[in-house]
Amino acid sequence: MSEGISTIDEYIAGFSPEIQKTLIKIRNFIKSEAPEALEKISYGMPAFYLKGNLIHFAAFKDHYGLFPGPSGIDQFEKELSPYRTGKGTLRFELNKELPWDIIKKIIQFRKNENIKKDEMKKNAKKGN
Repeated sequence: MSEGISTIDEYIAGFSPEIQKTLIKIRNFIKSEAPEALEKISYGMPAFYLKGNLIHFAAFKDHYGLFPGPSGIDQFEKELSPYRTGKGTLRFELNKELPWDIIKKIIQFRKNENIKKDEMKKNAKKGN
């Protein structure tokens, strides 16, 4: 995670061509699943926001990380059992294909979760 990075393009450019390919693939996949989400750098990593944090992603020395928050991990605990997880964190080996089907489910879950939370906040403000 580099300091002074202000765009996802800058973040990706800091890696080797092979890592860049996968980071671009991750970015484009998230964009295709959540086209309305805003891109930004948060905590030094590429992030997508949709009525709150949707998902972060990053590359590290020996793995790729996806950060959908604790709920995004807990919801798919059984499906994620083959992968290293932590509180809100998924790790994928650099030399293996990412599980795009699971990632898609996580993104959709997080989108729906964020939209519902936002609606609840709006209704609470209205006094409903």
